Amino acid sequence: MAERRRRRRRQKLPQDPVEVTIESLSHEGRGIAHIEGKTIFVDGALAGEQVMFQYTRKHRKYDEGKVVDILSPAEDRIEAKCEHFGVCGGCSLMHMSPEAQLTLKQATLREQLAHFGGLVPENWLEPLKGPLWGYRRKARLGVKYVTKKERVLVGFREKGSPYLALLNQCEVLAPSVGKRLTSLTEMIAGLESYNRIAQIEVAVSDENTALVFRNLDPLSPEDMAKLMAYGQAEDLWIYLQPGGPDTVTPLWPDNPQLRYMPEAGLEMDFAPTDFTQVNADINQKMIQRAMALLEVNEHDRILDLFCGLGNFTLPLAKRVKQVVGVEGDASLVAHARRNATKNSLDNAVFELADLTQTELKDYPWAKAGFNKILLDPPRSGALEVLPQLAALGAERILYISCNPATLARDAGELVNQHGYRLLSAGIMDMFPHTTHVESIALFVKA
Repeated sequence: MAERRRRRRRQKLPQDPVEVTIESLSHEGRGIAHIEGKTIFVDGALAGEQVMFQYTRKHRKYDEGKVVDILSPAEDRIEAKCEHFGVCGGCSLMHMSPEAQLTLKQATLREQLAHFGGLVPENWLEPLKGPLWGYRRKARLGVKYVTKKERVLVGFREKGSPYLALLNQCEVLAPSVGKRLTSLTEMIAGLESYNRIAQIEVAVSDENTALVFRNLDPLSPEDMAKLMAYGQAEDLWIYLQPGGPDTVTPLWPDNPQLRYMPEAGLEMDFAPTDFTQVNADINQKMIQRAMALLEVNEHDRILDLFCGLGNFTLPLAKRVKQVVGVEGDASLVAHARRNATKNSLDNAVFELADLTQTELKDYPWAKAGFNKILLDPPRSGALEVLPQLAALGAERILYISCNPATLARDAGELVNQHGYRLLSAGIMDMFPHTTHVESIALFVKA
């Protein structure tokens, strides 16, 4: 019955392309048009363009479609560099000039702050910009043997689909992986366990590239030998993951150690499955901007929440009296402590705490207070912990965000409920050619 209903809905889609004028762009980068008062989201269209589009789905309140012909292109339209653009779901803005991408992301942050927080920052920061290609150091590649195609696929999902796209290369992945998708696919296809590799975790350090193969079954000695040979030939470090994250073990070399430098003079060790920032160039610039906005000095005692490996904590420790990093993942806390020791920073203290369930004031390390706070929460934001932050009375709070909607919501709380001013805000282009918006906001005590 359900299948018949879905079939009837698809039959109702208009079969002929329709001409429209694109009025604006959604936060997801789709063109917005209206036909007889109904909103249409058109994939592949840019604001100001006259296009022909084909309906792909109809809903009660809005419809969806995709461009089939550009009648009048926008000035911002460029030729996509990647041959897979429009098929692969990894990038959605590659047909838009880099300057226009930044404008869209700035507008998204501005609109979210106004909509969810009722706020306008006193100062807009210049966007942080970095490399446009080969910047992505972290990724999770899907792997699947497709019976109908009689071949292995490695890469990202198709746009708007759960299926993997057929990819030869990726222009935004670090070249050590992005240029090797074809050879990687061929190597997996030659394994006895070609249909039992579920995914590949990619982690690129300043000097090395690690691939973590999620093997659903134990690998034969022959398969392990082929993986090792591939890693040696391509200068890639190979890991296996037969179960959860705690089962990740190196296959080759024997004792690998990934490292990156968040700034000159600091070296951070990390495991291939640890969270690290995707874009190393933007990360370095982001850290320097954070130091400047917080106006750090040798008398500061700073709290760094959701600190992870200490990406911000250790650069802060080089400049302040003491910094306390708080993280809910025990393995990250352990790695952060080792990194502090490695860099001889005994004024960086790392504590394990679930920030959504914990009263900060109950911890001994919080009783001395903090005059400044930095937080870099997950996409869900930090709403639960905001009253506790306000109670600490810090003069400055710096909020790093990967989700402008939750940043705007939390900003409204800090300003409207807890007596802070939104002094500065801006975007950081961590993910060029995607609609992902990384942002930073500075709050000062009113």
